[in-house]
Amino acid sequence: MGILDAISSQFIEVIEWLDDSNDTLLYRFPVRGQEIKDGAQLTVRDSQVAVFLFQGQIADVFHPGLYTVDGGNTPILSKLGAWKFGFNSPIKAEVYFVNTKLFTDLKWGTPNPVMMRDTDFGMVRLRAFGIYTVRVSDPRAFIKEVAGTQARFATEDIEGQLKRTLVSGFSDALAESKIPALDLASNYEELSNQTRNRLSQEFNSFGLQLAKFIIENISLPPEVETAMDRRTSMGIIGDSDRYTQYQAADAMREAAQNPSGGAGMGAGLGAGFAMGNSMVTALKNATTGKEKLPAADCSNCGFENIASANFCIDCGTKLHAALGGLLCRKCGSQLQAGAKFCAECGTGVTPEKCSTCQAEVATGAKFCKDCGARVQ
Repeated sequence: MGILDAISSQFIEVIEWLDDSNDTLLYRFPVRGQEIKDGAQLTVRDSQVAVFLFQGQIADVFHPGLYTVDGGNTPILSKLGAWKFGFNSPIKAEVYFVNTKLFTDLKWGTPNPVMMRDTDFGMVRLRAFGIYTVRVSDPRAFIKEVAGTQARFATEDIEGQLKRTLVSGFSDALAESKIPALDLASNYEELSNQTRNRLSQEFNSFGLQLAKFIIENISLPPEVETAMDRRTSMGIIGDSDRYTQYQAADAMREAAQNPSGGAGMGAGLGAGFAMGNSMVTALKNATTGKEKLPAADCSNCGFENIASANFCIDCGTKLHAALGGLLCRKCGSQLQAGAKFCAECGTGVTPEKCSTCQAEVATGAKFCKDCGARVQ
């Protein structure tokens, strides 16, 4: 090997990047003095792109493959005059490796509740979280708009900006979808696709592609979830009477099994449940009219009173039907049902007639209900 070959071999450099991290988006290759010799070997692996910057401008972009860096395969560098001094002259250029693989399992979530108008619950506040996946789709735009000239750019350097962008787009998509809160769980995929399509253009402006956007959960406020749980419980209970009876029986059984003074409390609880059951039954009977009490008409004014009343609540006349029987017209004693004579004075129980109009007067009446004459 000649001396010229030995000298030229010293000028050959190997430029490559072996990524040992899981979060690096961009890596600047360390070139001493930013000088690259003509004939240097460049290795670009799968899921990588090499970008050469010359005098602050993006010159050439190399996709996966093996390259010999010279004027032949770097037309832009040649055009800019990088190789004007010939074979042995180095050029001052920067080499950036851009990672184009998918960056998965990136987290997003709503730091504050998202306000939404719901048809069932009115105004509700929703929280949501999930994951998303991105990749660098345009290395030139990514370097110009995001990474700049940093020696290393990782996902954590842009994750905050991406999260805020995702939450904003998700909030808009959620509000415009008008999906009821109870139906959100069955529409996660549709809502995810709407959000991803909405944000694709904005991510492209960063040189990134939003490959996937996944909603893991959308949660309602605690008070709304409590109300839903109660509604669900009532639907499961069904018959409230049978459920109350079951609670009372269960409380009594637990009281019987507890020998340490808790029986009184358990028995009292069971009695309370039984009382509640009786109240529910009475209320149902009162509203349905199953046990409607009979009425008693006043013999003086004809007002309809309840059967247990002793006096008319309209005119004050003593009711002859009080306590379920009649009163003797002479002594006022209570007559037994079906009796023909008073057990106290022997007066016969016969209809009395008005001396003025001869109309029948009810036993115990002081005035005729037809003409109003006083009964003698």
